[in-house]
This record gives sequence, C-alpha cells and structure tokens, in this order.
Amino acid sequence: MPEGHSVHRITRQFERNFVGHVVRVSSPQGRFVQGAADLDGRRVTDARAVGKQMFLGFEGDRWLRVHLGMYGAWDFAGDILMDATIASANGRMGQTNQRGTFLDAENPDAVVLDSAGENSITSIGAPRRTRLRMSESEKEGARPETFPPEPIGQVRVRLLTETVCADLRGPTACEVLDPAQVEAIVAKLGPDPLLDPGPASEERFTSVVRRKPTPIGLLLMDQNVVAGIGNVYRAELLFRARLNPHTPGRLVPEEVVRDLWRDWAKLLAIGVETGQMMTMDDLDPEAYRAAMASRDDRHWVYKREGQPCRVCGTNIVLEEMGARKLYWCPRCQA
Repeated sequence: MPEGHSVHRITRQFERNFVGHVVRVSSPQGRFVQGAADLDGRRVTDARAVGKQMFLGFEGDRWLRVHLGMYGAWDFAGDILMDATIASANGRMGQTNQRGTFLDAENPDAVVLDSAGENSITSIGAPRRTRLRMSESEKEGARPETFPPEPIGQVRVRLLTETVCADLRGPTACEVLDPAQVEAIVAKLGPDPLLDPGPASEERFTSVVRRKPTPIGLLLMDQNVVAGIGNVYRAELLFRARLNPHTPGRLVPEEVVRDLWRDWAKLLAIGVETGQMMTMDDLDPEAYRAAMASRDDRHWVYKREGQPCRVCGTNIVLEEMGARKLYWCPRCQA
C-alpha cells in the first residue's frame, strides 16, 4: 500500500500537470461512469494530499477523492512535467522525456528505478512490476507511440489534458464529493506533518497517543491518530525509537512520543524528496546508492525477518499486528 510520501509526490505531479487545465474525464472500465460525467470538461483547481488520501478539486465545487488502498495505482503518460522540488531516486534532480520516463540528469540514458521497478514519477501503486513488464513488451513489439495511449487493464478513471494522461486502477475509494464532504473526511484524519509542521500538530498527536491504552504499534497505523504512516514506516519508526510495538500509548514517555512525531516528519520529507522510504541515517555515498537501488539495503527491520539485527545481531521477528505484518528486534526494542 502506498504510504504518505508517495501520495504527496503524486499530488505534486497533479499540481504541475493538471491544475489550471480543463480535463476530459472518462471511465474506460465503466465502474465510474456517472462520476466521470460529472467531472468531464471541468477545470482542475486544486490538488491536496492528506496522509494516504488525495483530493482533486474541480470547478463547480466538485472534488475527486481517491484512496489507493492495497491495490490501487496511478499511471501517467504523455509530456510529464516534474515538480522542481522532487529529486530523483538517487538524490539528483532530473527531467522527463516525451513519454514521461524519469531520467538521471547526469546519465540521460538511465531510467531511475529501484530493483522493484519503482520511481513514483510516472506511476504509483501496485502492481508496479506488472505494469513495467507491460510497457517493456509494448516497446519490444515496436508498436507506434500514440497519445493518448490505449487504456491497459481495468482503468477506473482516466484524466486527460492535451498533453498528459493519468489512469487510475483498483482504488479502495474513488468518489465525487462536495466541499463539506471533503472537510468532514479530513477532519477525521490525524495530523500530517507536511500539511501542518507546527507545534499544534505535534501536540495533537502527543495528547492522543498519551491517553490511549492501545499498543503504539497499532496507534501509528491508525489514520485517525496520525495520517500517512503505513506498514513500512511503522516498523522503521518503532525501531529507530527502540520502542516495543506492544507498549500501550499511555505508557510511552512523552518525549519519546514527541520524538516519534519529529522523526515521522523527517522521514516523510525524505520520502517525498527521494521517492523511496529511506529510513537509515549516516550512510556513505556508496551505501546510499545501494540503498536507493534496493530495499534490502534501505531499512533497519522491514522485510528482514530471520536476519540479524543491524545493531545487535538478534534475529528480526515477524508477527501479525492489526492484520498487518510487523517486523521488530526483540532485543533493541525490548
């Protein structure tokens, strides 16, 4: 499931490529025909990310709400313009070619992808590898390039300008809302440090966690407590804090809770900048490049069950918490 950094990145792409443009909206799959008809021909006025949810504003007080969930994905095609604040996966600024593929500024022939085929510039969501194979097969078949491309797979919504196409597949939520409905949803979400980095958000997060008997490992995944944290960031934040996932929120010392919030703000900003959930600090240049290229070198505990902890050598444990996989070190986080 895409976590908060990815949704903020994709929202910036919508800001750059769609806001201010009249958009043709369709539902090739046929499951969003009425909503598409309501939005079709309207100008996009805003793009907002709150945690894992994205809201696109349209003329006439219409909003498209999208939550990708476990299986949703956005794919871009066309003349993609990249937000200047977003760096490439190896930390350098890049550019896009006519098909929207993100390029390394120092090596124009190299596409910036990690080992999972992930760059979150032209696509975000799952299954990324399947879409990568599909695009490769099209290239190998020497089919003529056309714009807009033919829809591939079950496209719930297609947004189309004269130069850019965005296809949405498999979202958990996709609906047209009015402003009051948008605000009602946002009001229920926990704070997002990219939207409000000030002390009020830290206080809100701290006060909620400190009065809950719920394990901290569940609270960090509760979008009503804090917006944007998913399975990867949960595991990594808890390890970085050397915090047992089963500790009730009200028993976590206040300063540790505040440190969690500040660390989440830091990691989220890194994720938006690089496009990767980089959670290890103080890497030398070679180790950093390896981490950008492979998730195996990017995390302290996530997906490392049975492997020795990078700090103490104890095998990383995998268990289920909140119907999701939890990775942690039973010694460092005792």
